[in-house]
Amino acid sequence: MKTEVIRENISEAAELIRRGALVAVPTETVYGLAGSGFDEAAVERIYEVKGRPEVKPLSLMVPGPEAFEKCCTEVPEAARTLAARFWPGPLTIVLPARPEIPRVVLAGGSTVGLRCPDHPLTLELLRQCGLPLAAPSANPSGEPSPKTAQQVLSYFEGKIEAVIDGGECGIGRESTIIDLTRAPYRILRQGALPERDIAAALGERMRIIGLTGGTGTGKTTALDSLRDMGALCLDCDDVYHELTETSAPLREALERRFGSVYGPDGKLERKKLGEIVFSDPAALSELNAITHSFVNEEIKRRLRSHAMQGGTLAAIDAIALFESGADRLCTETFGVIAPRELREARIMAREGISREYARLRIEAQQPDEYYVERCTGILENSGTKAEFAAKCTAAFTEVINDGRKEGLPQGTLL
Repeated sequence: MKTEVIRENISEAAELIRRGALVAVPTETVYGLAGSGFDEAAVERIYEVKGRPEVKPLSLMVPGPEAFEKCCTEVPEAARTLAARFWPGPLTIVLPARPEIPRVVLAGGSTVGLRCPDHPLTLELLRQCGLPLAAPSANPSGEPSPKTAQQVLSYFEGKIEAVIDGGECGIGRESTIIDLTRAPYRILRQGALPERDIAAALGERMRIIGLTGGTGTGKTTALDSLRDMGALCLDCDDVYHELTETSAPLREALERRFGSVYGPDGKLERKKLGEIVFSDPAALSELNAITHSFVNEEIKRRLRSHAMQGGTLAAIDAIALFESGADRLCTETFGVIAPRELREARIMAREGISREYARLRIEAQQPDEYYVERCTGILENSGTKAEFAAKCTAAFTEVINDGRKEGLPQGTLL
């Protein structure tokens, strides 16, 4: 048998696939060795030609997300999110397989990997043959994956029916494989698509609620309501204090600008730093720029991690939500406000200070109008703690159940 080289006649390749033949196909990563994913004999030939152990399952090439229902029993929203972002492209998504998928494809397992290749000739082949294609890399097991049709021929001339010559593959590295059958999601093979990009795409579809407001308004109660609803709750002040103790790059940045502000025990000397910045507005502005940058990067890292755990809801609590730019990490922002006399009483009771000092604390912060103008929602805390908690839960539930809200812009969490 002579292996045919096909350059334009994709309908011929589709007919070969339908007849049970093997055709090597180009993708954006490497060439794949393709046969009908519904033809057991064709799949068994793939294992034989490659010398691939039959305990290793095969993924299926598909034309797009419409193949999920054809091949899988369960399709989580995370799968649709990743397909919308990265297909066609170097990502294989593993999901529970339908019983119609031959056992030989699954290697005795219950899941199947789906991938939509980013190459026009192979996409056209998938459309014309109307079948998912079992298609591992077109190389004998243990040999380098081929980037050209000529490399495929050097491996399989006379052993397969045809190769579609689509030129040299641009990436030359296999797809990344992610298992979405259960949370936490797992990267089974790190390939051409970085895990960070995958986690960011999932995170950008989460509901991320920003909370802000002055001292004594009740932000803690609002945050507790979100925590009870299953949200990852991130307090920017807590994150900052953690970073001052754990982040060498933050320490380096602070000491480069403000000198020796860390003590012999490795802890930030806050009083010493405060003496430098609170009498110098320019220095305070520089401190805020440094800390906001590090805190926001850590917030993004934690949001990406939460998304890979299957999380769909998060909250960011920050007094300086807008000044820091953390509002850009949120799908909604809520300002928490309260009558002044109630705020004074709460601060006095909590911190054991005088009414005069409590009043000065409040006057040094943003007025209610600041939050009304900037936030997408306002939560007024003028009753009991239980009443306010119920109000928060109702407001957050309404937001979460509103399916019309778009996610964050692409790349926000990178």
